[in-house]
Order: sequence, then structure tokens, then C-alpha cells
Amino acid sequence: MGIIEAAKLVFEYKKYNEEGQVEDTVRAVDGVDLDVKKGDFIAILGHNGSGKSTLAKHINAILLPTEGTLYVDGKDTKDPENLWTVRETAGMVFQNPDNQIIGSVVDEDVGFGPENMGVPTEEIWQRVEESLRSVGMWEYRNSSPNKLSGGQKQRVAIAGVMAMHPKCIVLDEPTAMLDPNGRKEVIRAVRALNQVEEITIILITHYMEEVIYADKVIVMDEGKVVMQGTPREIFSQVDTLKHYRLDVPQVTLLAYELKKAGLHLPDGILSIKELVDCLCQLKSNS
Repeated sequence: MGIIEAAKLVFEYKKYNEEGQVEDTVRAVDGVDLDVKKGDFIAILGHNGSGKSTLAKHINAILLPTEGTLYVDGKDTKDPENLWTVRETAGMVFQNPDNQIIGSVVDEDVGFGPENMGVPTEEIWQRVEESLRSVGMWEYRNSSPNKLSGGQKQRVAIAGVMAMHPKCIVLDEPTAMLDPNGRKEVIRAVRALNQVEEITIILITHYMEEVIYADKVIVMDEGKVVMQGTPREIFSQVDTLKHYRLDVPQVTLLAYELKKAGLHLPDGILSIKELVDCLCQLKSNS
């Protein structure tokens, strides 16, 4: 069993009218199967309303299945006795870091989670230093979060989750409110956690350029998983992604258009360097 495993997962919510009566039932997640291995970097894509954020909230037991099951490190999230174990195993990072940062000083904020878990004081400060260093924020440990940039705040929020030593971190559109530099900072930190700390990462994002580093990409539409594969396999299917109202990385789209124009390029080019190398190879062969 993987660290995250869903079987025929369904989540429905009710819509009420002004009189408080049930007007409609909406199936936000519809029969999803998921198998995430320890140490994987999984990216989940989908347009607004596709169910990706609803699925993410199940991994931390913020939401519980209407039907089906979700296991986190072998624990059924529907069992109330597993609630705290599940939340210690899978940490959540949300869109707006201001909603997660509560301390007036960076190191105090990062230490808040382990303190609530009853971790001894000496170990708390070891975890704080370890977490802040891993996201490149140790030099800001005595700063007020209010004086940090958006990207720096999000890295502090990630450090706060890390300090609780989760096996998995779920990031629900963590760069949505950041500028391009802030997005790069956060994704760099996330990749380091996955590659160096071997933490399982589940990244929900709208930004296709953030997806190319994932081990596996899952595309959702209307609550269902409609595509899954490596980034190259997914981004080789430009027309299918457009059907699901999704973009592709700009360099992938450029390569796609050049191929349509007659150049013999491979499908699913993911980086500028890769495109340049392919174009140079074409030129040397001509």
C-alpha cells in the first residue's frame, strides 16, 4: 500500500436554497482511485471546479469521503481515532500564507506546531532550525512575518508544516498569490524537500511550468481523474489538455506549433534547453 491510497473515493456536498432546504447535491469528487508511493512528487491539475482541491482536503482529513475510502499511511481517514495520526502524517499548505502564519516572529511561528504536539523544547528548536534551513529562511528567523515577501511567507508556512515532521506535504495552489519570483522560490523549496528530505509531495497548481518536475501528473475534470502519466506523456497531448481547458508550458506549446508547421520535433518538450538542443540537432542534420 502506498502512503496515500484512495479507492472509489466520492465526495458530495449539498446546496441549500434561501429557506434552508436542500436544492441540489453536487458530486465534487467522483470515484477517484489514487496510489501515491512514499517519496513521490505528484502534481494534480484541473480547471476551477474540477475537484482537485476537494481531493486534497481529504488527504489531511479536513473532508471525509461520502463513499469509498482514503488511506493515509495505512490509516482510514473516516475512523475518528485516526484523525490526529493522519494530520501528523500529511501536512497542508494553502494558497494564502497569511492564513497559516500566526506567530509574531518567524521562529516562534515555525515552532508552534511541534509545541502543540508536545515535542520537548530542545527538540522543537532543533526542528525549527532544520526546517528553516531547508527552505532557505534561517537568516530570517528573528524577523516579523509581516515584513516578508509573499514567497518568503509561503516558505515559512512550509517550514511550519515541516517542523511537525510529516511524511507527506499537500500544497493546495501554494503559488497562486505570488509573483513569478515568489513562485520560483517556493517550487525550489518544494523540490528540495522531495529530493533531499524524501518527503512525499502532492502539488495542486494552475501553473504548468511547476508540473514538469513531478514524477507523475494527474488531471481532473468534473471530479474524475481523466488523465495520468509522466509530465512528458501528459504534455504530449496538447489537444486533449485544451479539451479540458488547460494550458501547457509555453515552450511545449511553441514546440507543438513548430511541429505542426513541419519541423520534425518530438512530442512533449518540457524545457527551453531541450527545445534548443532539438533545433540544433535538426540544423546539424540538414
